[in-house]
Amino acid sequence: MNLPDIDPDLPVLIAGPTASGKSALALEIAARQGGVIVNADASQVYDCWRVITARPSTVEEAQAPHALYGHQPYDAEYSAGHWLREVLPMLNGPDRVIIVGGTGLYFTALTEGMAEIPPTPPAVRAEGDTLSLEALRAELDPETASRIDLQNRARVQRAWEVLKATGRPLASWQDDTPAPELPLSNCTPLVLNSDKAWLEARIRKRFGLMLDQGAMAEIEAMQDRYDPALPSCRAIGVPELMDYATGEISLAEAEERAAIATRRFAKRQRSWFRARMKDWHQVALG
Repeated sequence: MNLPDIDPDLPVLIAGPTASGKSALALEIAARQGGVIVNADASQVYDCWRVITARPSTVEEAQAPHALYGHQPYDAEYSAGHWLREVLPMLNGPDRVIIVGGTGLYFTALTEGMAEIPPTPPAVRAEGDTLSLEALRAELDPETASRIDLQNRARVQRAWEVLKATGRPLASWQDDTPAPELPLSNCTPLVLNSDKAWLEARIRKRFGLMLDQGAMAEIEAMQDRYDPALPSCRAIGVPELMDYATGEISLAEAEERAAIATRRFAKRQRSWFRARMKDWHQVALG
């Protein structure tokens, strides 16, 4: 792994696609230099999924301080803005932070700044929930549409809600973004780049490990509360294993669907990193 020199006094940011070994690298750095490992993965903030979202295990958490993992209930409203407000006090805390995850929007909010958009009224969100992805996309302005992942419903609906609630496109709000809280010059930003075949093998291996480590127990505990509209319940592996638990598909089909969904997600992550993290240290894997 071609790591640059890492200043023990500066924050470290570790971004990378799912299953690329980000958490292991964070633990390695923490063991050598100290620091608190801070989650930057949107699925890992929820308390209902440890195994399925590959949150650090209790053994791993005992090896170094961890923050913002599993600290939100399954039905909590949580966004990049919520995450940023929780992270900022840590930047001035007693411990150096090692921020690790695969949610690119969290990292760009921190290192590029985040627009101060008013909260979405519940009525607007409720209306958005009733619309199809195609209907939401159809109402977006071209500039906003060019900046977001149009296959990601959460991102598309967020842009639609901003336009509906404020009468102003998301792109316009973004253009008025304040200065970043953590410029790249004040940290060590690492983005992990992996070979597709290497990552594919790790993705498939992870599914088996999930089952061995208790994924189905998490599914069974959440069956009565499962709501596919909630962000927490859209974590990769959850819909597939829920369908298996209810007898709709076989375990082999659940594994195949989860692998396909993970590959697509990793592809979107890599596209984001290539487009938005060109100035980060590029770390080659596999």
